[in-house]
Amino acid sequence: MTSNGVDPKAFQKAIEIGRPPNVTRLFPHSKALIVSGKYIDRAMLKKGKAIAMAANGRNSLVIRGVLKAAQRAKSALIIEIARSEGGASAYCAVNYWNIARIVDSCCNELGITVPVAVHADHYGIKKTEDVAAARVEIPTVFDAGLTSIAIDASHLPDDQNLLASIELNPCIPKWAGLETEVGEIKGKSGLSTASEALFLIQGLNAHDIFPDWIALNNGTTHGIEESDQGIQVKLTADIHEALSPYKVSGAQHGTSGNSSERLRAIAEQTRTTKANVATALQMISWGLQVNDYGNAKLDAEGNFIKVEGEGVTEEMWDEMVSYARSKEIKGGNYKKLNLPFENKLLGQPQAVRDRMAKRVEDFAYSMMVNVFNAEDTATLAVEEILAAGSYDPGPKADRIEAPADWTPDKIVERAKTIEASGGPSGDFDD
Repeated sequence: MTSNGVDPKAFQKAIEIGRPPNVTRLFPHSKALIVSGKYIDRAMLKKGKAIAMAANGRNSLVIRGVLKAAQRAKSALIIEIARSEGGASAYCAVNYWNIARIVDSCCNELGITVPVAVHADHYGIKKTEDVAAARVEIPTVFDAGLTSIAIDASHLPDDQNLLASIELNPCIPKWAGLETEVGEIKGKSGLSTASEALFLIQGLNAHDIFPDWIALNNGTTHGIEESDQGIQVKLTADIHEALSPYKVSGAQHGTSGNSSERLRAIAEQTRTTKANVATALQMISWGLQVNDYGNAKLDAEGNFIKVEGEGVTEEMWDEMVSYARSKEIKGGNYKKLNLPFENKLLGQPQAVRDRMAKRVEDFAYSMMVNVFNAEDTATLAVEEILAAGSYDPGPKADRIEAPADWTPDKIVERAKTIEASGGPSGDFDD
């Protein structure tokens, strides 16, 4: 057996047939099992009540730690970067165009044999004029080795969200994992409704578009959670049940700051198979004090607490804090330190880099095994690849909706009848 529990012959066959064409072109001699996001979803469904960690690789040491955690847990995995984090106006050095190369290199160096999807998270469309540029840019992220994407036009009205998603779908390979989103992520305000979610999924279905995941605003924010409002489990379960004929899984955003109990409830009571973890991994890699579910703790003055001898060196942390103060960066916006400090972090001694990755590994491993129930899903993903005999398992759903009922004009008219819950304006990226 390989260290992920897969028979070596099965693993070798999965390498031969399971890697998509862009991955085999870029990494022809690689032993990294980089696969479509569809297979990660299928593995979680096959186990049942299981969620894949979708780890935002804001720095390359986070990526190393999460890969090692997945190998220990024998878990299928998603590594991702959002457009705000790693797009054309990035605040991270890891980006849409280098993340697959980093993942592939780490997998080969570290002997990682679990299936990994590389996901472009939150490809944001904030106005209809963004669609034309997106038609040019989206193919380039697949040229760079990504195997999954989230088209996030949730900032737009419901009809424009659907129309933009339809227009951009030809830019996405049929074999790639696909996530869609309804209800811009903004915490307890503007919670998604079943009516909104059905409108989006039914309209896509009519156009032969079958997303693997849908992300909802089910009570989460991005970044540091500042209240106990958190994820609304029953709301999520009810919307997922309404969507059940369309066989779309849930994608849970904003996990940082939510308790392990609440995240376990999402795994056990909803149809969620993907959960994004971002801020927690960043803070843990730096060596900050966090609670048991990854939310950074603050001292009496509201400052982050650095654990001596963990993460970056004390001298490096002092430099990061000084830089943040000079730029008036506070709280969750510490994420903007990733880009200016990536090379400085990589320039630390190996022992320091190793402890940064190890801290991420231990946290991520516990989350995969004890919260997300993802242990031993690597084997299930390989089984799905061998059963399909291809890098493309095809869609989970069939077309139910009539295309004639979902023309552009009818989409605009239908949208007027949607029951929706508005929310505040603002920037809710990530």
